[in-house]
This record gives sequence, C-alpha cells and structure tokens, in this order.
Amino acid sequence: MMYEHFDNTVKGIQDKLNQDPEGINARKKYVLELSRLGRKLYSKNETIAWCGVTAPFDLLSSMGVTSCFVEFVGAMLASTQTAGFFFEGAEDEGFATDSCAYHRAVMGAVLKNAMPEPDFIIGTSSPCTAGLAIVENFAHQYKKDFFVLNIPQNYTKDAIKYLSSQVEELVGFVSAHTKKPLSKEKLDLALENFNLSSQLLKDIYELAKTKPSPVDSRLLRDFGVVMALLMGTKAGVDICQAFKDELNHRIKTGRHHASKEKKRLMWIQNRIQYPFPMDNMLDDLGAKIVVDELNNVTWEPMDTDNPYESIAKRMISIPFSMSTSERIKTMQNLALEYQIDGAINPCHWGCRQGTGARGLISKGMQDINVPVLNLEIDCVDSRNLAKGQIETRVEAFMEMLS
Repeated sequence: MMYEHFDNTVKGIQDKLNQDPEGINARKKYVLELSRLGRKLYSKNETIAWCGVTAPFDLLSSMGVTSCFVEFVGAMLASTQTAGFFFEGAEDEGFATDSCAYHRAVMGAVLKNAMPEPDFIIGTSSPCTAGLAIVENFAHQYKKDFFVLNIPQNYTKDAIKYLSSQVEELVGFVSAHTKKPLSKEKLDLALENFNLSSQLLKDIYELAKTKPSPVDSRLLRDFGVVMALLMGTKAGVDICQAFKDELNHRIKTGRHHASKEKKRLMWIQNRIQYPFPMDNMLDDLGAKIVVDELNNVTWEPMDTDNPYESIAKRMISIPFSMSTSERIKTMQNLALEYQIDGAINPCHWGCRQGTGARGLISKGMQDINVPVLNLEIDCVDSRNLAKGQIETRVEAFMEMLS
C-alpha cells in the first residue's frame, strides 16, 4: 500500500513537471524528492534506518543508508487521512489516546505491518523523550540493534566533545551493520552539499523577510525540519535553489505585492498535518505566515577536516536541542527579523515542547510585544478536532491584532 502510494505520487508529479519543463515549480520538486525517499524506504532493497528527528541524515546518506525520522510517516498518514486505522491499532494495544499522535500513528503502522522493517534504529534524545521511547519500541518489535545519540542542551566545549565522540561511535555502529567503512570522499561530498544547501536556505529565509513577503502561508510549511532529510545530497541543493529562484521570481514579477499581508505571522513548532483550512482562513483574514519557527539556519558551515565535531555542533544548535530559554531567544530574534505582528502556537496534544512550554513562550514573546495564540489542537489526529472552536479563536485573534 505505502510503496504504491509513493510510487503513484512520484509518477504523477513527474508527469506534471514534464508538462512544464521551463517552470520553477519548487514545491512540486520538493514533494517529488520526498516521495522518492518514501518509495526507497518501502522498496525492500535498501539499507534502512528509522531515526529520531535530529539524527545526522547527511552522514547516514554518505554511508549508503536510506534513513528517515518516524514522525515523517505519521505526518504522511495524517495528510492522506489514513491514520485513523493505525491509531485504533495502537490504542487497542494499550497506547494512550492522549499520547503524541505522530508516534501513535507510526506505532500502529508497525503493529499492522505497514512500516518497512529497518536494518537498525537510531534514537535521539532531542527533540523529545517520547520520540526516543517510540523508536526504542520499534527496536523491540523488530528485534533490531538500537543506537542512541544523547544530545546535550548546552553549547559548550565539553558538550560538543561528548556528542562528537558519539557521532564517531555511530559511524562504527553503521559500518558494522552495512559491512562497509565510511568513505572520506563520500562524507566530504555530503558535507559540501550540506554547506551549499545551508547557504541557499539562508538566502531563502532572507528573501522571506521582504515586506511584503514573497512566501505565502503554504510555500515553506514544515520546510526546515523536513529538508534535513535531503541535506547532504545533490537533490537537496537543487531543491533549495528552486525555492530561491521561486522567491526571486515572485519579487521580480511583483507577485508578492498582489497577496494579502495586513498581518505577518509566525507559526511555532509543526503545522497541522491533516486537511484543515487554516491557510485559507488566514488568507481571508488578510494574514500570512511568513516564518515557521524551525525555518532557520542555526549552525556553522560543516568542516570537512573535523566532520564529527561539525555535526555535533549542528545537532546541539537546533532549537529543540536547546533549553527552553535559548529556544525562546531564537524565536524572539526571528520575530524581530521578520517584523511579525503575532504568533500561532499549536499546543499539540501529548507534546511537551508545544504544550509544556506554552506559558514561557507566551511570556517571552510578550516581552517583545508579540501576542501569541495558543491553540489546543491535535496536529495529527483529526478525530480530536474542534473545528468551529479553532476557527472562532483564530478569527478573534486576528481581530485583536487589527
């Protein structure tokens, strides 16, 4: 079922791109490459690793491993409205209905044999202990070896040294399973591609700051966190270039002036994954999401002479690896750089990052005169959606901003 879904998506998008060979079509190219990744995960002839969100996917790719964070599948099941069957499967086995639905969906998929069996599993302590617990569950279900990267919250010399030694151990772990040593040449190429993509991301985000912004509420949704899966590859560079070209084209043709932008918004954490007319609502209200919290380059360029240290620094610099106070400082800086008027924080059920930090985030943003709308919503399980209530609260928030 899943292989066919991704295969049909690849063929459909490729046909559309072939009909418009001169078009930029950044979003289509992005979805095409993610669908190709999905197809590889389900093709049964790849070395597969299921991972935590902040795993070093560029390193794994350079070692011939097709890897992905498990939440990607949870989001995909929600977006295709097929998650309900898998939620029920997980809940029937005792998984609590108030736990994170990303993880419930993929655990249900494991129990229903709808997830490809991995060769090994890599957990990360960031962004959440629930994510670490779910991949540990995977390891037990599949009876596979499990490697954990314990990511410190402090950006110090000792923390970097501690994590870089773990990254080096990870290389040995992967090599033991693939029976292939790490190729310095392939790793160098992956890090060079990563650096090219990172610079293009900086350019993209700089263009998004333009007033009015050339982005719409949909273009860069969940972009930063998902692009990590493609960073380090030539395809990742090409996709970033396409988005940069798209934004430059919009500015050059004046398209960004044609869109409504009475109010500029930040979206905190992840978007709502199932079909929900949030973007259309905001359009009708004259508002635009110009920045997502995780659409940000927080790391230094990768150093091919010190790859493990560079990867460790990058992993620690990601907002979800930081303490809440550091994460809030990053949000404040983004809010000022993008000149936003307000922020929407979907307090995803069962998520400590979204719900546990909501008060601190609201206070931190209020300190720079940016109001926050905290939405109590399950971003993955649409069975829990109170659609009318959410719409009313968004409308009231926009009226307050006006």
